[in-house]
Amino acid sequence: MFALLENIRVVLVGTSHPGNIGGAARAMKNMGLAQLVLVDPQDFPSADADARASGASDILQAAQVVGTLEEALIGCRLVLGTSARDRHIPWPMLEPRECGVAACEQAQQGAQVALVFGREYAGLTNDELQRCHFHVHIPSDPAFSSLNLAAAVQVLAYEVRMAWLAAQEQPAKPVPVVEQDEEPVTADELESFYRHLEQALVEIRFLDPDKPRHLMSRLRRLYGRSAVNNLEMNILRGILTETIKAARGEHLRQEKADV
Repeated sequence: MFALLENIRVVLVGTSHPGNIGGAARAMKNMGLAQLVLVDPQDFPSADADARASGASDILQAAQVVGTLEEALIGCRLVLGTSARDRHIPWPMLEPRECGVAACEQAQQGAQVALVFGREYAGLTNDELQRCHFHVHIPSDPAFSSLNLAAAVQVLAYEVRMAWLAAQEQPAKPVPVVEQDEEPVTADELESFYRHLEQALVEIRFLDPDKPRHLMSRLRRLYGRSAVNNLEMNILRGILTETIKAARGEHLRQEKADV
């Protein structure tokens, strides 16, 4: 069962204070999580981080440091992003307890799961949140709603542990055998698809790159909740490839006709 927790990574984006990284590492170790990924931290490694970790320095030493959120999410089939603000385009939302259950259910099936936390001063950007399958809101007091980063990590790590403990009390369920074609695509595979989709929409002139409005955001929400598997993704990518070929052929014919 401990392997379940090993499939859950905590991702901290753009952390400005190294003490918060150390505090997050301590919170993780308290709850049995060990996989920490840091996206473009402003000050790491740091003595302040080690001091705040208070016995969890092993998590800091093993932390993966990457330049972008996309790199941090490679291989993940479920991405849960913390959000304290209402967004222009509503996204599927989970409460912390639901987040813990969802994370454990996916991890138990062997999937990699990411819990994503944003910057101390501004959280995650809209673009970063759109890379998440679900948003998680911690229902703190509206009169004083801002949580310290390490405290937010503690809340979700606790809910993950509670869900893990509950799963231990249940009879072990056999992990279903899923053919590779039927496995859900990962976050990085979805990002590659979105780039391909945007390219196709521009080619057929359905999307104006100078006036994109919220088209791609809405399409991200649509496909993000569809649990697209590998076979379906191959079909979608094939359609996009042929669409681009057809659009370019039509453009060429129009150019020749105009000469």
